[in-house]
Amino acid sequence: MARESDTLQHRETMTRMNSVSYHDSKPMLTPFFKTLAALTFVFIISPHATGAEALKPNLIFILSDDVSMGDLGAYGQKLIQTPNLDQLCKEGTRYTSAYTGTSVCAPARSSFFTGLHMGHCPTRANREIKPEGQLPIPENTVTVGSVLKSAGYQTATMGKWGMGMFDTSGSPLKNGIDHFFGYNCQRHAHSYFPTYLYNNDKRFEITENANGQKKVYAQNLIQEDVLKWVNQQGDKPFFLFYAVTLPHGNFEIDNQGIYADKPWSEKEKNYAAMVTRLDSDVGALVKLLKEKGIAENTLIVFSGDNGSSFSPDSDIGNRFNQAMDGKLRGFKRGMYEGALRQASFAWWPGTVAANRVSDEPWAFWDILPTFAELSGAKLPNEFKPDGKSLVEFFKGGPAPKRDYFYWELHEGGAIQSLRWDDWKAVRPGPGKPVELYDLSKDPSEAKNLAETNPAQIAKAVAMMNQARTPHLLWPDPAIAVAKKANKEKTKP
Repeated sequence: MARESDTLQHRETMTRMNSVSYHDSKPMLTPFFKTLAALTFVFIISPHATGAEALKPNLIFILSDDVSMGDLGAYGQKLIQTPNLDQLCKEGTRYTSAYTGTSVCAPARSSFFTGLHMGHCPTRANREIKPEGQLPIPENTVTVGSVLKSAGYQTATMGKWGMGMFDTSGSPLKNGIDHFFGYNCQRHAHSYFPTYLYNNDKRFEITENANGQKKVYAQNLIQEDVLKWVNQQGDKPFFLFYAVTLPHGNFEIDNQGIYADKPWSEKEKNYAAMVTRLDSDVGALVKLLKEKGIAENTLIVFSGDNGSSFSPDSDIGNRFNQAMDGKLRGFKRGMYEGALRQASFAWWPGTVAANRVSDEPWAFWDILPTFAELSGAKLPNEFKPDGKSLVEFFKGGPAPKRDYFYWELHEGGAIQSLRWDDWKAVRPGPGKPVELYDLSKDPSEAKNLAETNPAQIAKAVAMMNQARTPHLLWPDPAIAVAKKANKEKTKP
C-alpha cells in the first residue's frame, strides 16, 4: 500500500532515534579467529550435529491488536486485501481453533508472556494506572523473555507493551527484553499520531508542524525499528515479540490507499486500510528474513489478541462480515468462541507443515513452552507452565493432549469458560448458571445443553474450580456479586 514520503521533521526524528545504538553481536575477529569461527560454524550446521550443537531457530511472535479471523482473505474475507498473510497461511499451517489468553489486551499478552492461563496468570483484566501504564507483571515472574535470554537469545519487543511501566516490575527491560520501541501504555496506543513514543525506556517527542498537525504515523516508526533491529542481528539467535497496534481503534491511517474511493464510511475505509497495512508490514519483515538468508531458520507465529471487536450488527462487523456468516458467536470481552478464537498461523519454511489447515486447539499459554523447547532453554524447577509444547504439532503431528483449556475475565463482572474435548462451558456472569455447548455439532454455541447434561455441568464446574487460583484482585466468577443495600430503606 502506498505511503506518503517522509517529511524533513520525520527524518530528523528518525536521526535522533537512531542515535541510540543496539548491541552488535558480531565481534571483531583476527584472521586466525575468523578461520576458527568458520570451522566452528561448519561443525555446528553439520548434519552430524545433535542436541545442543544444532543451530537454534529465530523465534518471532506477531500479535496483531484486534485483527479477527473474518478480516483475512485466508479465512474468507472478500473486501479487505491481505495477500502477504494469505500467502504465509498457504506456506505454513493455518489454525481455526487457536485460542487467545483471554478476550482483552493486557491479560491476553500476559498469558502469552508468562505461559499461564487465566486461572493462574497475574493479570486477568485490563487495569489502568495513572498517569500512564497498566497493572505490572509481578517481580520474579518467569517470562518467555527471561527464558529465551537464558538460552542465549537476543530479544526485542516493538509495538504495544501494556504489562507495566518502566519504573515498575512489569517493565519489558526487567523481563528479559533487550530492546523495546513503541508504546508502553495501551491507552496511549489508541493514538496513531502520538506526540511521543519510547525507545527502550527513553521517551522521545514527536513534534507538530505549524498547523498543529502531527506528521508521523506511529506504525511507520515502529516498523522501521523492527526492520532495523532484525537486520542488525548477527550470528546469535533472536526472539522478536512484534506487538502490532493495527487495526485497534482509534481507527486512524495515514493513507487509505486502495480503499479511498470505496462507497464506505471513513471508519470502514480506515479499518480496511489498517488491516492491509498490517499485511504489507508483515510482508516486508518476511522479505527481510529471506534477503538475510535466515527464513529457513525462523519460526513466525502470528495471531490476533482477541476475536472480533465488533458486534455483527455494527458498521465494521456488518460491512466486513466479521462473524463469518454466524459461524462463531460473540466478540471482544466475551467468553464465546467468537471472542476467543484467533486468526492464526505458523510459518517456518521446511519445518512447519505447509498447505495445512488444522482445527485442533491450542492457546497462547502454549507458546512459552514451545519456544523454550526450540531454544533448548531449561525452565526453572519451581515454574510449571500451563501450556504444552507445540513443536511436534507445528511440524505436522497431532496437537498435545490436555485435560482442558480455561479462561476468565474481570471486565465489569467476572466471567469464565472452559473447553475439554468438544465440550464448551460458559459462565456468562458472576454466579450465573453454567451453559454447555457441543462444539462438534454446534460451533456457533446456539443450543445450551445444560439442562439435559447435569453430569457434564458438574464436571465442568469441578474443573473450573480446580483451574483457578484465588486472588484478591480477581473474585471467583462462581460467586454472585452482592447487591448494594438500598440506602432509603436502611435509614432509621
